[in-house]
Amino acid sequence: MKRIRIPETDLWISSMGCGCVNAGLKWEGQSADEVFDAFFDLGGNLYDTARVYSDWVPTEVGRSERVLGEWISRSNKRNEIVLATKGGHPDMRAEEIDLHKSRLSREEMEYDLDLSLKALQTDWIDLYFYHRDDCTRTVEELIDTMESFVKAGKIRYYGCSNWTAQRIKEADAYCRKMGYRGFAANQMYYNVGSMHKHPAADDTLVMMDEEMLAYHRENPQNLAMPYMGLCSGAFNKWIALGEAAVKENEYYTKENEKVKTQLMKTAEKYHITITQAVLGFFTCQDFNCVPLYGPRGADSFPEACGTFEIPFEKADYIIK
Repeated sequence: MKRIRIPETDLWISSMGCGCVNAGLKWEGQSADEVFDAFFDLGGNLYDTARVYSDWVPTEVGRSERVLGEWISRSNKRNEIVLATKGGHPDMRAEEIDLHKSRLSREEMEYDLDLSLKALQTDWIDLYFYHRDDCTRTVEELIDTMESFVKAGKIRYYGCSNWTAQRIKEADAYCRKMGYRGFAANQMYYNVGSMHKHPAADDTLVMMDEEMLAYHRENPQNLAMPYMGLCSGAFNKWIALGEAAVKENEYYTKENEKVKTQLMKTAEKYHITITQAVLGFFTCQDFNCVPLYGPRGADSFPEACGTFEIPFEKADYIIK
């Protein structure tokens, strides 16, 4: 895969990132090595995880970072990859989980960051994200927290995940005032069907909307890094198994039925898989867009990475 440079940084990252939410769940040890090595061998260098992955499964905290950190140590590839993780997510181990209960104080963020550094077996994080926002806290406070981590040498650059475009603009304005680099990347819920789906059950997930699209067209220094890029397999299932298989799916809408038809036409045009047609959407944006891809296993990477060699056109994703 080709590399994309985030403006005003020295970070060159692959066209797609390896999402590590399943590390420690679906693959660990040798199988994890196979997954991480397969991505690297195909030109991938962006590995994305989070302190909270996957605390909703009992018995271990921070398992994704641990498994990724073990591979980093064994492979000796720390200086050849771009390592991204996130902190400040609501506590998923609480007796009563409240996704709206903020954990974004400087003390809580530093607590998460220090655990991440230890688990990942590294002295620094290349891209460190706020996993959620807390609108009761000022952007000044939140940016100053990240800047303190940069000054301490714990992180190189920082970003946001699940922030609205308006809050990002406010943070950008404060960074310009203070002479800070500001957000280098933004993670949001975005894919070929997200604009037409039913609302997500988790309302703390922020969708790409028209305001955010306009923001990224005008602000290339903040790289768009979407998650849920494969639409949770909804279109694959719809096309392979028919309407009955997805009637209860959040992507099952009249508009997305048109999207499904267009994806089939695009797949036929290029003689590619539906997965590649779905991922190809990200190559046709008006701004650099690096989706995060959660692999089933090592053998799923050639298909996904091969997407970025296909000469898609914007017309391939125009719904008529």
